Amino acid sequence: MSKGWVVFLGAMLSCALWGSAFPFVKTGMKMLGLSSSDTAGQILFGGVRFVLAGILVLIAGSAVRRRPLVPRRDQIPRIMLLSIFQCSGQYIFYYIGIARATGVNTAIVDSLSFFLSIIFACLIFRMEKMTAVKILGCVLGFSGVVIVCLEGASLSLQMSAAGEGMIVVSAACSAMSTSVSKIFSRDDDVMLLCGSQFIFGGLVMIAAAFALGAEPLHFAPSSAALLIYLAFVSSCAYSVWVLLLKYNPVSLVAIYGFMTPVFGVILSALILGESQGLQLRYIISLAVISLGIMLVNRAPSESPGDR
Repeated sequence: MSKGWVVFLGAMLSCALWGSAFPFVKTGMKMLGLSSSDTAGQILFGGVRFVLAGILVLIAGSAVRRRPLVPRRDQIPRIMLLSIFQCSGQYIFYYIGIARATGVNTAIVDSLSFFLSIIFACLIFRMEKMTAVKILGCVLGFSGVVIVCLEGASLSLQMSAAGEGMIVVSAACSAMSTSVSKIFSRDDDVMLLCGSQFIFGGLVMIAAAFALGAEPLHFAPSSAALLIYLAFVSSCAYSVWVLLLKYNPVSLVAIYGFMTPVFGVILSALILGESQGLQLRYIISLAVISLGIMLVNRAPSESPGDR
């Protein structure tokens, strides 16, 4: 899991799956008749998705381990803490913000989570050293996301506390969960950790949605199939991501996250027909992000304890 090609393929798989969620979530919302302003309905949809994702992870993990994965009593507090950041906290704030912010602003602001992941790992949890090369790599990664999102859009980003502000909080929760996942995965089974936190976080989201006045969702065969795919996206992508974090420095994994919005834009263009073909900005964006990834991978990654 520490080999360069394994990290590359695993991280790109996770990012491609997460990127595919953008167009399929929009499709699922339309199938269920959820408007862009129905924040409660969106949170409910997300909660059901994550509960199902958690069940899929635990079933797969139990099959691989050849024993049922059931959390011990001492593991429950860690699962709840991780879930607060990774699932319920991140996505409740995300859905609240995305209902009040443009898609362009959301994609750009949300990509801050990958930059923050490296900052938290280096400056708060002290798991590795911050270097100028890592900072430059993160700046290039973020710049690549801006290039792919702002083409043809206004270069003036109008921010609001209830919109983009909530996306910033969501990004911070996601970044915090990256370091927490790495710490907890040292002692806990990764599959058990992932599946349990998805179920707990999904239940919290469902409760929050009904508290906000959500109506029950009515699934047809097509929307149910789409929900299963989205649950697979969450379970597979996050499990692979946490496995990579377990065996590698946070910076070497998190830097690949800048590819998620790029995959999202490209797949949205192909699946939803939101633009015609692959344009020059995609090539420039990929080149800039790739340079940032190479810089971070070339940076010294020893932990403070290794000095």
